[in-house]
Amino acid sequence: MRECKQRALGGYRKRKCYLRYIFFLFSLPPGHTAAPPQHMKEPLAYMRKAQASWENRILKSLNSMCTELGVPLAHKRSTQEQKELINKWNEMGTDEPDLSHFRPVYAPKDFLEVLISLRNPNHDCSEQANSRSHWGLIQVPLGVRDIPEMREAFPELGMMTGQLGIDDHTQVPPDLFETEHVRVGKRVVNEQDSAAAQQYSRQGCPTGLRADLWALILNCTNEPEDVMHYEQLKSAVIIHDLLVDNLIYKDVKLTASNDDYYFVFEDYLYQVLLCFSRDTAVLEHFSYNSATPPKSYIKDKQGVEDFTVVYPPNGVIPFHGFSMYVAPLCFLYNEPARLYRVFREMYVRYFFRLHSISSSPSGIVSLCLQFEKLLQTHLPQLFYHLREIGAQPLRIAFKWMVRAFSGYLSTDQLLLLWDRILGYDSLEIVAALAAAVFAFRAENLMEVMSLAAAEAVLADLSTLKVMPLLQIFLFATAI
Repeated sequence: MRECKQRALGGYRKRKCYLRYIFFLFSLPPGHTAAPPQHMKEPLAYMRKAQASWENRILKSLNSMCTELGVPLAHKRSTQEQKELINKWNEMGTDEPDLSHFRPVYAPKDFLEVLISLRNPNHDCSEQANSRSHWGLIQVPLGVRDIPEMREAFPELGMMTGQLGIDDHTQVPPDLFETEHVRVGKRVVNEQDSAAAQQYSRQGCPTGLRADLWALILNCTNEPEDVMHYEQLKSAVIIHDLLVDNLIYKDVKLTASNDDYYFVFEDYLYQVLLCFSRDTAVLEHFSYNSATPPKSYIKDKQGVEDFTVVYPPNGVIPFHGFSMYVAPLCFLYNEPARLYRVFREMYVRYFFRLHSISSSPSGIVSLCLQFEKLLQTHLPQLFYHLREIGAQPLRIAFKWMVRAFSGYLSTDQLLLLWDRILGYDSLEIVAALAAAVFAFRAENLMEVMSLAAAEAVLADLSTLKVMPLLQIFLFATAI
């Protein structure tokens, strides 16, 4: 009897403690969080450490370039220089500055080597050393979706669902679907419903409505204050010259200027990227980005912490290929202020995750791991063959994923892909497409005997159709 009473009393105390805990949780003041700030940015300590190390490496590269070339990180333009820049603002593509001594701070392949070296010190891989889970280059234990889980997460991509970018395999004839889809899209735009626009874009956005739908999803207005903010950033560009301006010029010249789709937008790219580098509003995303904005010392105050400033002002040092995040948007927006606003929102929501180290499901580490696991599961013979000949698939696909396929797909197909990124609020579709490309070229890839040969098979993606590839890869075996 006594034991029963003690047991009952113990149960009562446990319930009382639990109720106190629940009360404590619900009595926390608004905005309170039990997690420390660094956990809000990135919960895994080894990821935070790797990101900090990578940032130091980038900053060291920038500073060494600054020292070697004898160029200051920033200086005020002379009155004459300011006048010249104002006059050629809309024709910066005709300018041919000597950029031969400037080099990209880093290229995607440098970043990939860092990701390959990532290890969780608390995870013992010895028991699985020879298992399939270790065929790939990414050796960190993150939870990523397999094909069945992706079917559940992206149901609108199914074979029987109407899609823009697909000409068959639907229960409704494509012409009828497109006519009705356009009608619904116009209604969504008229009602200015952001949530409806996001759901709508999962089946693709019509060309004539895409600009308005994306702006609606991203909550990008085109009010006078937005134009004013853009003009203020433009003034900041005109007044001060930054070292990163040369990196932007160099990147545009090396990438977009040599692209058959984007070379005509060279002026827009300079305008948007130069303004972006001065925009301190971008710093807000560092509250949830695993990265930390780089800092430098004010002139003649080296080593004095009170005289440090974020450099560049937006906290983002451009790398090789950075301008390709902007280039496709130039097809949608011909007003610089609106183009700028949409790009900035795309960057702080999605693109920053492609060049920072984190455990986010949309982060580049997870995307790489997801790509490898999808390919291993779907085509193990192909994966094993490529691995054995020294052509690890990730070494080929990484450059596609780090740019979200910009510069690799034809523009119309790229925009269909980005429709789904916005629609699902996720970059996971990028990893799925990368695996789907390998699956599509599997027969040819099984015959290659070197990395160079594999790269040659996958050199040109401009003729690929995004939606059929994704549907076949994710859903064909489910029918």
